[in-house]
Amino acid sequence: MPFLRFFMWLSLIVWLGGIIFFAVLAPNVFAVVPTHQMAGNVVGRLLKILHWMGIVSGVVFLASSMLYSRFTTGNANPFGLRHILLYLMLLLTSISQFGVAKKMADLRTAMGNIDAIPVTDPLRVQFNALHAWSTRLEMGVLIMGLVVVYINSRSS
Repeated sequence: MPFLRFFMWLSLIVWLGGIIFFAVLAPNVFAVVPTHQMAGNVVGRLLKILHWMGIVSGVVFLASSMLYSRFTTGNANPFGLRHILLYLMLLLTSISQFGVAKKMADLRTAMGNIDAIPVTDPLRVQFNALHAWSTRLEMGVLIMGLVVVYINSRSS
């Protein structure tokens, strides 16, 4: 069973490490790249990659964890706390990717050059509100992921 625990830990490391790295990377992209339009294009593309890494990592964790539980206790325990948290993490990541990020991309397209749009413009206001929600969703995923790490470390 060590290989199952390895995949459980690896999936959490990849997902949470990606979120933490992204949180450091994104503001630096905006600080270095000459326009918000270009920086937003880079960050949007990286966010999509981060979300897919999270979705794949979540599925790998769930499969490995349920198999591990099944082999060690005889019960896959699909409603155990760590699995429920993973379902929620996957849900928030999916909402962010397929809802919020898509709407932000559509707004970015509708606005054209975001650097030329005043912050009081209704499209820009809506974009900024969605950005705030995107940040909240990622923070929620990170916090729940850290709880899963704690739960897993206790059962080692």
